[in-house]
Amino acid sequence: MQYLPAIVVESKPDPAFAVIWMHGLGADGSDFASIVPELGLDDAPGVRFIFPHAPQIAVTCNGGYVMPAWYDIISLESSSRIVDEVGIIKSRTAIRHLIARENQRGIASDRIFLAGFSQGGALAYTSALTHPEPLAGVIALSTYIPSERLLVAELSAGNRAMPIFAAHGSEDEVVSPELGMRARDFLLELGYPLQWHTYPMPHSVCIEEVGAIGVWLRDRLLAENSAPSH
Repeated sequence: MQYLPAIVVESKPDPAFAVIWMHGLGADGSDFASIVPELGLDDAPGVRFIFPHAPQIAVTCNGGYVMPAWYDIISLESSSRIVDEVGIIKSRTAIRHLIARENQRGIASDRIFLAGFSQGGALAYTSALTHPEPLAGVIALSTYIPSERLLVAELSAGNRAMPIFAAHGSEDEVVSPELGMRARDFLLELGYPLQWHTYPMPHSVCIEEVGAIGVWLRDRLLAENSAPSH
């Protein structure tokens, strides 16, 4: 089995949980690796953070330039996206392999979170909501749902109660707040327990947002740790 190359950061030895965190278009796994100490998880159970590197592919909306990307984006408008669904499914398979590897290391799927920023968040949404086994939750930052059609066709019954942390910058010029809110409303209408945050920032992450992610994640780590794994 070939796995995506990744940066791994463990908050404590012998972690009981895992977070697989996908970067945005043109970035790499190092983009968020430094965030771990800022999350305030010192009194929470140990977490293995996995920051995979996306493969290098040609991206149509960027003139065919080859860069790290989870899937090709054909058209990049502030309020819409035309994306390569085959590429999304291929990257989803790669993320499922990372989940399976954590299972083999002793971390059950219901103790694994998927997180992502921008294009990585779009992959996190798609991978988690269609994963056949229950996951612990999703952290979706400055992102969107790349294909509602794909999601509706493959929504997993096992993840219909999965908690979602979603956040967006009100001044985002790359992924418009409208796209983020469209994903929010789509998921709320389907009954997902989604917590929504907005921050006065562009297409980025701010310290207040990192703090809120840490609180959300810590609450779930402590709650899950007191419940039997299944």
